Amino acid sequence: MIKKIALLFIIAIGLTSKSFAQANDDAGLWCTFNVEKALNQKFSLFITEEYRVRENYSQSNLFYTDLGASFKPTDFMKISLSYRCIEKFIEDDAISFRHRVMLDVLLKKKAGQLSFAFRQRLQGEYRNIYSSELGAIPEWYTRSKLTIKYDLDKPVKPYIACELRYQINNPRSVDVNNLWHRGRYIVGLDYKKSERNTFGVYYLIQREWNLSAPQNLYILGLEYTISL
Repeated sequence: MIKKIALLFIIAIGLTSKSFAQANDDAGLWCTFNVEKALNQKFSLFITEEYRVRENYSQSNLFYTDLGASFKPTDFMKISLSYRCIEKFIEDDAISFRHRVMLDVLLKKKAGQLSFAFRQRLQGEYRNIYSSELGAIPEWYTRSKLTIKYDLDKPVKPYIACELRYQINNPRSVDVNNLWHRGRYIVGLDYKKSERNTFGVYYLIQREWNLSAPQNLYILGLEYTISL
């Protein structure tokens, strides 16, 4: 079963590759550190920090910090609200400061050795509030992500995932409003060393379309999560 899903995943990327032939390519590294704290069976808090490298692993791209809370009304649903502070490194060693708010609804379902997770995200972001004429106008997106994990009855769990981003409104590229313009395709492994410590590694391919300067990203990701 997992082989068939992986094959369909690879075919989906292949079928779209012709559309992105004119895109620029880049490779990078994303390093993520997560801290989770359960307050009780329904409520939890989390902090996430991530550092990204671009230009074929040669330049800093961005650094962000997430602060958020989650509510689990049922076993199959979790709702999260978080704030993200972003420092984006741009030309001439300048930094673009961005502020993002995200509302996530996560649904989970287990079927035998497979577990399915669908996350729907609504995000709004302000960029360069004090240094740009458009800084006071937020960007709005939705992001839909499906993750399929395979339970090996071992600490290691392989997974595949696909995320699509839809632009509701962006004052800097209004011609792409109300269009899908980015897809992420991920293959990864999670290793649960203990109840409190989980390590992860993944490979992510990002494709863009409906943009004037689309880019293909090839990302190696490293994650560490500690549960308090």
